[in-house]
Amino acid sequence: MDLLLVLTYSALCVFIFKVFRIPLNKWTVPTAVLGGVVIIGALILVMNYNHPYSEVARQYFVTTPIIPTVKGRVIEVPVIPNTPLKEGDILFKIDPRPFEYQVQELEASLEQATDELKLAQTELERAERVMKQGAGSPRDVDNYRRKVAQSEGSAGEYQAELDDARYDLEQTVVRAPTDGFVTQLALRPGAMALPIGLKPVMTFIHKQEQTVVGWFRQNSLLRLEKGSEAEVALDGIPGVIFKGELDYMIPAISEGQLVPTSELLEFDREKVAGRVGVAIKITDPAFDDYLLPGGTYGQAAIYTEHFHHVGVLRRVLLRMNGWMNYVFPFH
Repeated sequence: MDLLLVLTYSALCVFIFKVFRIPLNKWTVPTAVLGGVVIIGALILVMNYNHPYSEVARQYFVTTPIIPTVKGRVIEVPVIPNTPLKEGDILFKIDPRPFEYQVQELEASLEQATDELKLAQTELERAERVMKQGAGSPRDVDNYRRKVAQSEGSAGEYQAELDDARYDLEQTVVRAPTDGFVTQLALRPGAMALPIGLKPVMTFIHKQEQTVVGWFRQNSLLRLEKGSEAEVALDGIPGVIFKGELDYMIPAISEGQLVPTSELLEFDREKVAGRVGVAIKITDPAFDDYLLPGGTYGQAAIYTEHFHHVGVLRRVLLRMNGWMNYVFPFH
């Protein structure tokens, strides 16, 4: 963008020299150059500090790798790629028969254990009545109590296993975690779905607000305030500027991150200042009229209340840069 400013000044100088027929000599040319250095330098300093600009802005999106909770063969994939989904919509189904058999077996075992518990409780009650009548033995009552306790433990274990089996059976139907969509779907019936973190079967993209993150130099940190007006130009939509506002600053810079490791800090690593990530919320309703893929790239500018008139120049330069997006790089 600074180059655009220099080119504009150069074009203006050429125009003035031509129109007013100013001769090119050792006085006029150095004066024009020196004036450009002073004027453009002052404008760039004031503009960059009070109305910061980032040539690197991107629309980020959040994804969730879909990993089944249970192992099984996929029998149905009703989800349609790139189609909006609601939370709870079915993504795919795993063959439920092995899990149904497990549930049926545990239900039978639990029913048997429950019958044994009821019988043990009946025998205990009878033994307690007999002992109260003076015809029974405390040892018999204790034995029946142990038998009841064992039956209760057995029934409880079967109940816990049955709950787990029923949960596994429910997990054979994999559903959308939130509103969103699935893209680049390669899963087909017959594939084996495994509950392994390194092998997700599809990627789910969550629906979210239209937010663009611009990466700004740290020099303008004191001028970055929540709610400040912002504008975004996207490479995919040349000549169009979208209105927005500064939502929040990402409170950490990756260059300063430390993780547990045996390696020590390196001086060369500390030479990189890093940039501040600034989330810009797009408020322009026209943004929804364009079909943009997630990860769209562009440029962003933030306008503060300081040196308001200089901000007009930033707006002009951003629009010029937006029109430059019509020019494709030669590579």
